[in-house]
Amino acid sequence: MNVAILGFGVVGSGVAEVIKNNCKSIEENNNVSLKVTRILDIRDFPDSEYKDILTKNFEDIVSDDSIDIVVETMGGVSPAFNFVSECLKKGKHVVSSNKELVATKGYELLTLARENNVNFLFEASVGGGIPIIRPISRCLAGNNISEVAGILNGTSNFILTKMIVDGMSFEAALKLAQDKGYAEKDPTADVEGLDAMRKICILASLCFGSQVYPDGVYSEGISKITLEDVAFAASYDSVIKLIARAKKLPCGKALVMVSPCLVKNSSMLSGVNGVFNACLVRGDMVGDVLMYGQGAGSLATASAVVGDVIDCAANAENRKFFGWGDKKDDYLADYLDCETALYVRAAADSAEKVKAQLLNIFGSVQYLTRENQGENEIAFVTPSGKEGDLRASLEKADINVLSVIRVSDY
Repeated sequence: MNVAILGFGVVGSGVAEVIKNNCKSIEENNNVSLKVTRILDIRDFPDSEYKDILTKNFEDIVSDDSIDIVVETMGGVSPAFNFVSECLKKGKHVVSSNKELVATKGYELLTLARENNVNFLFEASVGGGIPIIRPISRCLAGNNISEVAGILNGTSNFILTKMIVDGMSFEAALKLAQDKGYAEKDPTADVEGLDAMRKICILASLCFGSQVYPDGVYSEGISKITLEDVAFAASYDSVIKLIARAKKLPCGKALVMVSPCLVKNSSMLSGVNGVFNACLVRGDMVGDVLMYGQGAGSLATASAVVGDVIDCAANAENRKFFGWGDKKDDYLADYLDCETALYVRAAADSAEKVKAQLLNIFGSVQYLTRENQGENEIAFVTPSGKEGDLRASLEKADINVLSVIRVSDY
């Protein structure tokens, strides 16, 4: 089958390389033949081996009836959404690695694919090279999934790992991540949780059956985490991780959010370090399942894209319909109404006076310590309760709150 690629960047070029290098084994193992016949990009690549099939005109792809499958690796919503929509309407299968596109336009594109009897697949949009979408939608299809949570951004995980293991400040760890090519010049999407938020929207939509849009999801990043927080977490037998999570609540609503969390060292997620990602899925039959691996990179992500391409080619007459319904009104729970415990670091004029206050306010708290702890520095973990109530209670104490981090139960 003939394949076109929209976007010849890191992932798009990786897709072309995987198909070229592994075309023989792909055909032998899957009984499908793949050939890249067109590549769309606005840039010039005069030295590329693909220069003869490069185009800057989308019409060269959408109007070419010989192209069966289109791979979208452009990123962003515009013009990707229009391009993908037109390809689906023309009866072409589409495979995307674009998390922002799937998170914001997934329901519309899945509907278009069904209406035009073609596939829209997006395995690489969440875990890069880690299989997540297919295992959830197929292998775990016999389960009622109540929760999905994970470390879904390698850049932020690399930074936190350097802070935890090597004692680097956030600023120094971010600079190192940029020097290594893990973080962009503008790292906002990674360090402020936006990338992970788009991914958890996709997983929540898939697991719970209704489109979850990014604009309704609370997201908090790691830019305010300090080495003091890391040290206090260690005394609680925990590490700090950026956790994206979605949980189906007894009331029928879903809690979907991204934030730093204290994760106990006994958790499967605590040992996920460096640029690696992990996704924990909790099903009523299977229990907890953890999917772990490299969440980004040219060839790792391209391998997942090509897996979807092979799926499209091998099932050209058997559509792989799956997905979710449209957004439900009043579906997302307010995180302030949900149960959690909070880690708090604060400054106090009189630690003993404040401890007496905290006893009256919370009943009991667990105090944490660290080496070289400041004389006026206090850190503790509250009992579990509604987050909004806990934060309101904190305002009653004579403390200057410096840091608040949720305590995870994963």
